[in-house]
Amino acid sequence: MKKPHPKSRPGRPRATADASSPDWLTGFHAVQEALRAGRRRLDRLLVRDARDRGDEVRLVELARSAGVPVEWVEDRVLERIAGPDLRTQGVALQVGPIPELSLEALIERSAVASAEPGTGRRLVLLDGVEDPQNVGAIARVAESAGCVGLVLTDRRAPPLTAAVSRASAGAIEWLPVARVTNLVRALESLKAARFWVLAAALEESQSVFALPDRILTGDLAVVLGAEGRGIRPSVLEQADHRVRIPMRGRVESLNVSTAGAVILYELLRRAELAGGTVGGGEAPPDRRDR
Repeated sequence: MKKPHPKSRPGRPRATADASSPDWLTGFHAVQEALRAGRRRLDRLLVRDARDRGDEVRLVELARSAGVPVEWVEDRVLERIAGPDLRTQGVALQVGPIPELSLEALIERSAVASAEPGTGRRLVLLDGVEDPQNVGAIARVAESAGCVGLVLTDRRAPPLTAAVSRASAGAIEWLPVARVTNLVRALESLKAARFWVLAAALEESQSVFALPDRILTGDLAVVLGAEGRGIRPSVLEQADHRVRIPMRGRVESLNVSTAGAVILYELLRRAELAGGTVGGGEAPPDRRDR
């Protein structure tokens, strides 16, 4: 005998990974950056109706300037949206999905709106990083370090839900994202587009602090793998350089988002010291004429 489906509570909005359904962003930073970026559909902003209105006022102004309806609600309405484990900080924004690009569109777009002046383009590719918190944290680091995009796979990667946006403190609202079926083919396409490929790996690798200067002002695709499993061998084979972070303590590894932060900011620091120009670095020798 089939069990009856549990009845949902009436009037309770539900966050979902279905790209056709609305999602709810909560928390000041995620909501603010979604309103500022305007990359996705913005349906309505719910704001706590209270006498003490501080940061909420700024969000209301942003929403109204973007033509987003604003509703003042009681705390219990926001609590139902967020569930028992999240604090809303008094705001919830109903949104559509973040648009995702093809890899080709991301490469073309990044060539027009390039990275931080003084460096080449930086892309981050994730191999098997499935935790939304890690993906969000990596997106925050990548956007802050001036990367031009994030590449995820169709499988073994989470959808861009509210959890990812919140974990990124809203950075994912600004960072272009491409979704690919095959990471090896994606890296082949990037190499054909004159990107160096760097992969974070413990074995047969060099310190990230010892990378040669000649590549640091060029376009770089940085591959990060899942904690524990690391990057798959077929993906590692595409790397021009395998890099590791020297460990001087007793622990053997770092969280993937922490490792990503060390690598991306070392690349940025070295590129600035090298005094490179956007897209003007040296391409890999075997790909200069492609």
